[in-house]
Amino acid sequence: MTGRTLLQRRQSSYHYQTFPGVVPPSNRGRPPPHSKLNSGSPDAIGIGSGSSSLRSMRNDGNNGGGGGGGSENSSGTPIPRRQLIILAVISLAEQTALNSISPYLPEMAATFPEVDEGRVGLYVGIIASSFAAAQFATNVFWGRLSDRIGRKPVILMGTFLTSLCFLAFGFCRTLTQAITVQVLMGLVNANAGVVSTVLGEITDKSNQTSAFAWLPIIYGLGAITGPIVGGLLVDPAPNPSGPISHLFHKYPYLLPNIVAFGLLLVDLVMSLFMLDESLAEAQDLPPLGERVRCLFTWLWQFSASYWPSYLRVGRSADGEIDGSSRETLAEACPVFMPERGEEVSYREILVPQIVYLLITYTLFNLNNIAFNSLYPIYASGPRPSGRELSPKEIGLLLSLSGAAGIVFQAFLFTPIERRVGNVWCYRLAFLGFVLAFFAMPLVGVNASSPKALIWTQLGGALLVKSIAAVTGLTCAMLLVTNASPKPSTLGTLNGFLQTVSAAGRAIGPFASGALFTAGFQKKGGEWLAWGTFGGIAAVGLGLSFALRWKELEGEDGEEATALLGAEDRGGRSET
Repeated sequence: MTGRTLLQRRQSSYHYQTFPGVVPPSNRGRPPPHSKLNSGSPDAIGIGSGSSSLRSMRNDGNNGGGGGGGSENSSGTPIPRRQLIILAVISLAEQTALNSISPYLPEMAATFPEVDEGRVGLYVGIIASSFAAAQFATNVFWGRLSDRIGRKPVILMGTFLTSLCFLAFGFCRTLTQAITVQVLMGLVNANAGVVSTVLGEITDKSNQTSAFAWLPIIYGLGAITGPIVGGLLVDPAPNPSGPISHLFHKYPYLLPNIVAFGLLLVDLVMSLFMLDESLAEAQDLPPLGERVRCLFTWLWQFSASYWPSYLRVGRSADGEIDGSSRETLAEACPVFMPERGEEVSYREILVPQIVYLLITYTLFNLNNIAFNSLYPIYASGPRPSGRELSPKEIGLLLSLSGAAGIVFQAFLFTPIERRVGNVWCYRLAFLGFVLAFFAMPLVGVNASSPKALIWTQLGGALLVKSIAAVTGLTCAMLLVTNASPKPSTLGTLNGFLQTVSAAGRAIGPFASGALFTAGFQKKGGEWLAWGTFGGIAAVGLGLSFALRWKELEGEDGEEATALLGAEDRGGRSET
């Protein structure tokens, strides 16, 4: 067992560490403000999920006057509430914008001249998959970049460029334009992984479960607010009478994209002024504004015909150029690279347990997006392969199940996770997917069944799926956060997690639509799609038993208890 793993478990048992030359407090509370612990290096503290020294400064600052306050956890370190709020704003704005597309996308695709009326579903899947496929190509890059220049610059860049893509999407009139914009949006959008990284760095083992549990709640809220924006604001001027109304009549899907653009700009401004940099190494870089000005100066002078001022050249006594005195870009304009230790290779990051988690998380997201894609098609389709529900019924059941999932995440997830652990919660999420997928074809098999019975059956399956989705997402983020070999690799690791997530989201809509079409209007044809993905969920459940972190946590817990007893007897324990 490694020392790093032991330290992680000890921190979940009590709230301070002792080091040579540091006098421990007499109780088990948090280290006092401005203690020597706050000046320790990240590697000396040894928390795999981020920089403890940075967390101490954040918590002390937040608990002092004017810092925004910290949410006190009864059994752990206070959560930096101000940072948690801004991360929630970032996630909610982005999820609202992304989910605003789904209500009008089928209608929008049907207006494209290249799209045949009978193949709208196929092209909707292609458009939706293009965004995820582009994310698959760049998520690791953005995660790696955030490990080198900091989390905040990457979030700001992603938010700004994504907002421009939404504005452009409202003007799309052809299938090619729509796919191109969605690809660009996917290439520049990696905020979900970076937000998870920041959350992992401002929390520790004692409070991260409570903090991470709120991310799926925010995603659930975005799944509610997004369709409202996209569904209610389409074609606001069916009878144009002025230049503005004529513009919206010509581009009927522009207004919801303008609203999404505005939300992301508000998010950008709030992030610029309120979001703190959480990467410890990036604290050595100049302020963000100075780095941005330096970057633009570098780009401008690099393209000019004269020698850039940031690469200064000295002259010897006889007037000749002395090339040895030339400054490097990193010395004169430290934009990209803070002072770092030895670079961690991908091989060191992708250890077997991480690989197992990435494989299972790919299947998890494949099932999640496939269910979301299949549900409206199946519920609205004609019998025998569909259930002939109205859009109002479909939306109401989905909203109710989503609200129930939010309630579960807010009040029940944390006690359950603390009782059974992250790995078992992750396995139970796969089990929930298996049950939900195999239950859906059984809903309303008899066409003469009362509508109330169909609603009850369908609502139950949706509820199980909703709870499984939020549980699996939270557990995966927690497992990755605790498994990072070094604090400086957490961004890269979350980049990998979002990459495999994008792979599942890219394949899911296309594959589910194709399978449902193959079984369409055939007796028992609904089993082709639901049964296939139910089998994939069962495979993911089986593979999840290759994850052994629960056993390691149990061993660590026993050792931590023994060390705690020794400390009670001896007054201190050495790490």
